[in-house]
Amino acid sequence: MDGVVQLQRQLLDYTTQLFQEGFLNDQFTQLQQLQDETNPDFVVEVVSLFFEDSERLLNELANTLDQQSIDFRKVDSHVHQLKGSSSSIGAQRVQNVCIAFRNFCDAQNTEGCLKCLQQVKNEYALVKNKLETLFQLEQQILAAGGSIPM
Repeated sequence: MDGVVQLQRQLLDYTTQLFQEGFLNDQFTQLQQLQDETNPDFVVEVVSLFFEDSERLLNELANTLDQQSIDFRKVDSHVHQLKGSSSSIGAQRVQNVCIAFRNFCDAQNTEGCLKCLQQVKNEYALVKNKLETLFQLEQQILAAGGSIPM
């Protein structure tokens, strides 16, 4: 059982680090509190939907910003959706870039929008990687017969 305790400690340390580095906020904690025995995969399912939605939106943003004549209302609409979905799972750093991104949309600043697109892609890739690692740690604990500390 020492291995399980060690994994649980590793999970807690890793989760704390994600909050300290601003990847996640309290919304993620609230999401975790909605998970129970009747729906043990709730957080993974919600976050997986966020991943799918975000990748679609990032592709649409890239395509829209690649047009000769940019429709900034359309860009803003996609960024607004991305901001909302990142907010709903507590992906703080993605949400923060979306706020700046929307300001560039309002100003119809193509260069600013392109920089923000790159930033939001980077932050999204980071948080996706971090959350996948978090879920792998949880799976290791469960596979070892342990429980996920809340």
